[in-house]
Amino acid sequence: MEALAVRLSGLDPYVDGAMRIVAFYDTLMRRRVDLPALARASAGLAECVAGIRLHGTGRVTRVSPGGRQAPAESPACAPAPASTTVAITLDEEEIGTVWLERPGPPNPLDEVLLDRLAIATAAVAEQYGPARTTMADPALVELAISADADEAARARALRLLGFAAGPTVRVVAVRSRVPLDRLGAAVATAGPVKAAPLAGVGVILATALDPARFPADARAGIGCAESPDRSWRQARTALRFAGPREPVVRYADLGSLALLAEIPRDAARENPDVAAVIRLSGHPEDMETLDAYCATGSLRRAADLLHLHHSSVARRLEQLAKALDIRLTEPTGLVRARLALTAWRLLED
Repeated sequence: MEALAVRLSGLDPYVDGAMRIVAFYDTLMRRRVDLPALARASAGLAECVAGIRLHGTGRVTRVSPGGRQAPAESPACAPAPASTTVAITLDEEEIGTVWLERPGPPNPLDEVLLDRLAIATAAVAEQYGPARTTMADPALVELAISADADEAARARALRLLGFAAGPTVRVVAVRSRVPLDRLGAAVATAGPVKAAPLAGVGVILATALDPARFPADARAGIGCAESPDRSWRQARTALRFAGPREPVVRYADLGSLALLAEIPRDAARENPDVAAVIRLSGHPEDMETLDAYCATGSLRRAADLLHLHHSSVARRLEQLAKALDIRLTEPTGLVRARLALTAWRLLED
């Protein structure tokens, strides 16, 4: 095959040029260059601006023939038009584009150059992943956390999102008024972080995060499983337990309480204790008192939390005990009230 290529190159200058371009990019790939270096080398070879864009990150790299970052113009934000464009594909999926911005008509070898640049860029993206940015393609995130995805597809999705094999990827389900990109960047403490909206919930993927960094308005559930699909299920369950008193819930901290989320809604509604809490739910003062008492387990601490005299709280608890038909001052009664209140909140989610 090589002998044939040599003979062809002697007969056809186009083939000779194409072979030289192939050899040029083979050398770059052996040297394991990064995306900026690929763009610089391509711009120098083409003698015009060369650009690379990865869909997963939205990052655009444009380099002039002199090797410097080109002015902020691209095919995505003209005025500088692309003279030739080629898609970057990885595992039969388009992950970005490469292009040249040649002032005049395209060079006959431009498509060959861009084909090789696209192949080299795909190899870099697969090996090193995209640069650390926050927002990601929702379809790619869904593939990474879906229970229906096979492990090979999941591994490819995580790789394209920038997560290398090894560290466990934590999955967070979140609701917040803060934009997802800012939220993800705020809570991640190291490594890549990706965020995307999915099924009405924000999803954050990170290798390290600090729950204390979530803003006050956020409600978040954090999964703990090593597999992203299981971690996603756990995160959604934990999110159901999040509320004003505990806005960020780690699934690992739920313990046996997580079993409450598995109870069918109809079965929960038919339970006498839960049904009694449902009847109380239309009375905010009663619910506030019950919540404070269940949270503290103490009449006096509940009074401090409610900013009331303990005698006032005692009278309220007596009325609540009758309405619920539960002896709230006994340990078993307190457990029943806590479980019923939690089950009611899960119904409200």
